[in-house]
Amino acid sequence: MRKTVLKEAAKRFPWLANVTLYGCLFAGGDLAHQLIAQKEHIDWKHTRNVAIVAISFQGNFNYFWLRALERRFPGKSAGMVFRKLLLDQSFASPLATSVFYTGVSFLEGKEDVFEDWREKFFNTWKTGLMYWPFMQFLNFVLMPLYMRTAFMGCCAFLWATFLCFSRQNGDGTAAVALAFIIDPRKTLEEMREARLARKRQKTNREN
Repeated sequence: MRKTVLKEAAKRFPWLANVTLYGCLFAGGDLAHQLIAQKEHIDWKHTRNVAIVAISFQGNFNYFWLRALERRFPGKSAGMVFRKLLLDQSFASPLATSVFYTGVSFLEGKEDVFEDWREKFFNTWKTGLMYWPFMQFLNFVLMPLYMRTAFMGCCAFLWATFLCFSRQNGDGTAAVALAFIIDPRKTLEEMREARLARKRQKTNREN
């Protein structure tokens, strides 16, 4: 019953249904990260900022991007799917990752909104290449066009959990994220020590 309702909503109101679901799942990924990190208090402001970026840019961009790809490369043949995947990972993925890091930093009022991007973008993009091509392959091959952004939102729940961890505690690599899942407290402590060491090195160079 719920599946039928969601399917009908996506057909009748494709933009609203897809973008809203994408944004909610992305924000849910931030909450999942905070729960795994065993924080004493949920940082609702951070979740709000993640939701704003996800709904205002990520969801809208992916909604129109996926339609543009389908218009330019219609169908599910191997050649068309490969072209869609190549463009998606070489253009859309780096852009979305960049907007996430800089957008959330901007909403938080950071003095240098590009700091996280400089430190973590390349590692994050490389990690994404181990995840998104497979998810998007399933998306392009199995999902009808009106459901593709919603499917991306489902995949983005896990990805947003990783992104939020990488931005707040990690370095954009899958290895550190896996260590965090296995032993959150130990990994967070190690990452804090590493950040302090980098700050001391930076201060010493400036002096």
